[in-house]
Amino acid sequence: MQHDHPLTLQLILERMRRLYAGTEVVSVPGGERTRATYAEVADRADRLCAALASLGVGPGDRVATFSWNTREHLEAYLAVPCMGAVLHTLNVRLFAAQLEYVVGHAEDRVILVEDSLVPVLEELAPRFHTVRDYVVIGDGDAGSLPDPLRYEELLAAQEPGYDYPELDDRQAAGLCYTSGTTGNPKGVLYSHRSNILHALGQCMADSIGMSSDDRVMPVVPMFHANAWGIPYGSTMTGAGLVMPGPNLKADALASLIEDEKVTMSAAVPTIWMDLLRYADEHHPDLSSLRQVICGGSAVPLSLMQQFQERHNGRIIQAWGMTETS
Repeated sequence: MQHDHPLTLQLILERMRRLYAGTEVVSVPGGERTRATYAEVADRADRLCAALASLGVGPGDRVATFSWNTREHLEAYLAVPCMGAVLHTLNVRLFAAQLEYVVGHAEDRVILVEDSLVPVLEELAPRFHTVRDYVVIGDGDAGSLPDPLRYEELLAAQEPGYDYPELDDRQAAGLCYTSGTTGNPKGVLYSHRSNILHALGQCMADSIGMSSDDRVMPVVPMFHANAWGIPYGSTMTGAGLVMPGPNLKADALASLIEDEKVTMSAAVPTIWMDLLRYADEHHPDLSSLRQVICGGSAVPLSLMQQFQERHNGRIIQAWGMTETS
């Protein structure tokens, strides 16, 4: 505690590996759920570091993700910053011209793209002049992407373990662009230190209050202000993660809450209004859900009251900006 130790995301990776090895990540990249332990995720993060290094990624290089909330996206959240590179989460809902601008402005070196999103990216690829490698997550069609690499093949080709460099906690760990401004999207760099302190803040009882007893389902996209920091808060505390993938319809989310005993979730109000309507009609078992973090726009008081009265779920209004976490 009294040692002047840099607050880098490597601390979270080691906590996952040593303290919470058995904690589970449930992921729904397509239709089927996959399961992995935190120990397995940490091992795969090691391999991803080695794979990216083999592609020439070095300190400060930007590695972009074009993906939903999945286990593979979580692996990138851990690997890219911990090897000294910068994680750039591309917003899959940006217009083509905005994506072209953002990728060029960030000078992204590699893009990790989920197979279901390849059609969006392949049309823009000829205009991405800084990108040298495309890594496709999943076994779907890689379309016309130039010389695509396969995520699982890259990881399988690496030896276990990775020699992590010593990092300054003030150096960049993540890069998000906000489109909520005039003109072109503006880039915001998050340091390792800011991400760690943000995660610590989430653990406080009067904040989000995550703990190792929780199973957390971040519905807010991982390309939206780092999913409000929830991937790092969860892995820091050893809370289990339920990653819903691309299907954010009410029936799919209700099924995950019921089956996986989700205790905490986060999303914009429209998601919870739809889930409230579905729950009133179909009566899924949402009894495990103790807390919902809701933000992105004003949360209607009626939504908070009805969700608590009819389903005993507490909705908490959150506020933030990409610029401030």
